[in-house]
Amino acid sequence: MESLNNINALTLIFVSVLLFAIAYRFYGIFIANKVLRLNDQNTTPAVEFADGKDYVATNKNVLFGHHFAAIAAAGPLVGPVLAAQFGYLPGALWILIGCVLGGGVHDMIVLFASVRHKGQSLATIASKEIGKATGTVAGFAILFILILTLAGLSLACINAMHEASWSLFTVVITMPIAIIMGLIMRYKKNSVLFASILGGILLIAGIIGGHTLMQNPTMNGLFSWDIKTISIAIPLYGFIASVLPVWLLLVPRDYLSTYLKIGTIIMLAIGVIVIHPTIQMPAITAFVNGGGPIIGGPVLPFIFIVIACGAISGFHAVIATGTTPKMLNKEREILFVGYGAMLVEGFVALMALIAACTLMPGDYFAINTPKEAYDSFLAAHPSLHGVDIDYYSQKIGIDLYGRTGGAVSLAVGMAHIFNKIPYMDQLTAYWYNFAIMFEAVFILTAIDAGTRVGRFFLQEMLGSVVPKFNDKNWIPGIIISSLLFTFAWGYLVYTGNVNSIWPLFGISNQLLAACGLIVCTTMLIRMNRGKYALCSAIPGVFMAGITFWAGYIQVTAIYIPKGQYLLATLAVTAMVLMLIVFAGAFRKWYQLLQIKTTEIDHYGEPVKELVFKFYKEKPLRRIEETKYN
Repeated sequence: MESLNNINALTLIFVSVLLFAIAYRFYGIFIANKVLRLNDQNTTPAVEFADGKDYVATNKNVLFGHHFAAIAAAGPLVGPVLAAQFGYLPGALWILIGCVLGGGVHDMIVLFASVRHKGQSLATIASKEIGKATGTVAGFAILFILILTLAGLSLACINAMHEASWSLFTVVITMPIAIIMGLIMRYKKNSVLFASILGGILLIAGIIGGHTLMQNPTMNGLFSWDIKTISIAIPLYGFIASVLPVWLLLVPRDYLSTYLKIGTIIMLAIGVIVIHPTIQMPAITAFVNGGGPIIGGPVLPFIFIVIACGAISGFHAVIATGTTPKMLNKEREILFVGYGAMLVEGFVALMALIAACTLMPGDYFAINTPKEAYDSFLAAHPSLHGVDIDYYSQKIGIDLYGRTGGAVSLAVGMAHIFNKIPYMDQLTAYWYNFAIMFEAVFILTAIDAGTRVGRFFLQEMLGSVVPKFNDKNWIPGIIISSLLFTFAWGYLVYTGNVNSIWPLFGISNQLLAACGLIVCTTMLIRMNRGKYALCSAIPGVFMAGITFWAGYIQVTAIYIPKGQYLLATLAVTAMVLMLIVFAGAFRKWYQLLQIKTTEIDHYGEPVKELVFKFYKEKPLRRIEETKYN
């Protein structure tokens, strides 16, 4: 193990690029050809239901950018940083292996299932493949998990912005910039390039000018918010963004964040190549058996829920059954868009892990340990005292101690790498604040998009009781459902902290990933894929088992002993809902495996004969005769 310490960061980059390239070339193509049997002769929903609004056949490169921007929110940035508590090796292994065998397969198969189901949601797919009752439970579970997801993402950036006026200013200015871009692109023809250039210039000007503006006592006081104020402001932003027209804030923010995300990761990779820093964090730390200041549980099974997006993520199922399947031009593009985008996200996650692990371990723990626990932490681990944190606090101009949540340690790590590049050592504060904006823009993008999706889910559920809510243009329905949904996750943000909420987010997110794999495996079994269905069944069952294990430990050993009964209840609720879905799926697997194979369906695929409930128990007949959809 000693030989794995102090390795060069370039080694991890080289291994990841090589592994991901081989995985795409061989395993990705194997999934496409043998497991899913993708066929460009099949008509996709984007072509069959083209309406110029939701169903729009899109160039695969443009669709890749949209899909990647949508799935790669704050998770691949924050999760790996928090997981660095266990050492760099567990996180790096899970990102590399999980992304190839789990995340990429999940995104491909869920996207495939939605395309074959006319672009419908995962809950609808569960209703048709398993049963209406299971689909209803899945719908409630997805809504519930969205609430936990938004709370976890929000808490990840709050500690980066409290009482840090320059950081908060750089985040706030992205909102009017996005609105300006949205107005230009809507009302000025052929203005995408102009809006992009203007948005980039305004962002750079805001970062640079923010330093001077914050020297003014009035301006500094205006943007020096405490944690409680920011905890109220973020849900308020989510509510406003969810009711505004999508073209005014959501779309331009997504567009702006794509350039920021890809550009920054490329810059970070170049920085690592130029200075080839040493990984300072040990391969394995003393906290692998639990008791760490950031994540209380042991590395097994908690590494699988802390890194909830960089390796495999259930949140991706919301996107892969949302906008993306309605924009796919040809079926074989599922490989490039689904598997390819997940591999790129895995690389983003690994870069975030590298940035955090190039810090001295003492500095990493000084930033991520709560202030009230730091003295006792140092007393128990005197070798992990801060080394450069006072230097960076002075350079950046804020107290970096106790800024938990991962965002600050990632920003300091990025600034640390850029600081080593020749002639860049005087720009540490600018790099730090750019990194904070870089992270916060993605978090806010996920918040406004997630709140809007949650509002749609809630409107549909309320519509079954009060039909007026089904009218998506009914203003009172929009406002009421947005308020209810925003209050649900905003309450968790206001009363919780990232150390307690992030594992809860990880549990729910990974249960949703298992749900996507298991539900879609049911479809593969129905389509008579035989042993090939194991490619999704094995990671699905593995993620279900490992997440229930982590959830049990989190509830019994952490939440209940600390009196966090609300969080314990939420975790148990998520697990019970998903257990019902899994039980229904496994029962359907058993039924399907007992039935003979019929000829083909209307896609030319061999399928199992089965009477589905939505056929109203019609007499058994071949699937192609009922035109299964």
